[in-house]
Amino acid sequence: MVAEERTGSEQGLVELSPERLKVHGRTMITMSSSRWHRILPDANGWRALPLLALFLIVFDYSLGGLLAKSVHGGTGLTLQYFKEAWTTKAYFHVFVDTLRVSLTATVVCVLLGYPLAYWMRGLDERRRAAVMTLVLMTFWVSILVRTYAWIVVLGNAGLVNRTLLATGLIHEPLTLLYSEVGVTIGMANVLLPFLVLPLLTAMLRIDDRLLQAAASLGASRRQIFWRVFFPLSLPALGVCALLLFMLSLGFYITPAILGGGKVPLLGNLLDTLINETSEWALAAAISTALLAFALGVFAIFLHLNRMTETKS
Repeated sequence: MVAEERTGSEQGLVELSPERLKVHGRTMITMSSSRWHRILPDANGWRALPLLALFLIVFDYSLGGLLAKSVHGGTGLTLQYFKEAWTTKAYFHVFVDTLRVSLTATVVCVLLGYPLAYWMRGLDERRRAAVMTLVLMTFWVSILVRTYAWIVVLGNAGLVNRTLLATGLIHEPLTLLYSEVGVTIGMANVLLPFLVLPLLTAMLRIDDRLLQAAASLGASRRQIFWRVFFPLSLPALGVCALLLFMLSLGFYITPAILGGGKVPLLGNLLDTLINETSEWALAAAISTALLAFALGVFAIFLHLNRMTETKS
């Protein structure tokens, strides 16, 4: 017993020796430095800091000026402009119309873009590159030109109405232009590539061995899609849909041309307040409210995403 106790005490002395303390010190320093390496940028990251600083200064200054105009009145700080934006029925209806059109355009892009991306994933590399080139060609034409092209397509004497009248499906031209339908179609046309390309990239990263394993267990193609593939692609689809919704909230050119002044969205309202009535403070308040709403939607999405990851 004495020998065992002596041995144990000797082991304790060895653990507390200066050499062991040096080793522990190096370990602690290494662990601490590794934590700093994870926090601080690497060599390439340091080179990007000047650009990041300029980016933050420019945007923070712009956002700060926007917020200052929205709460600064003639006698000091005030929330009068926010109250006016909320209580004025015309402004509130424009806000609701913007949300409805943006959400509809996002849903249309999801319904069209997801099958397109899924179909492109099944193509060989050469055909996929050809289809991707066709999708990217929309970026080579300005939004203004594409929007004016839709006037030719959606007009009373346009391609859509002439085709429907020729087939006998309708007897009078449909009111597609200068309506929410035309604005939604034009916005979906602009936004669709922003969903297809990132979603296709995410789909290509899904391991085919998972699909093959499900098939080897007797699952049908429909079961493989809904139980394996679709859940794996759902996070990317959610991110793309959120991106499209955020982009659609600030549309200006498409609603102005295809809406013809009959479908004013927030972008058109802000243009009127700034360039026609010179109500800068009210425009700043509406812009700040829109920014706060977008950040709130983004925060809710992040919260739901964390909850989903926790459950999984």
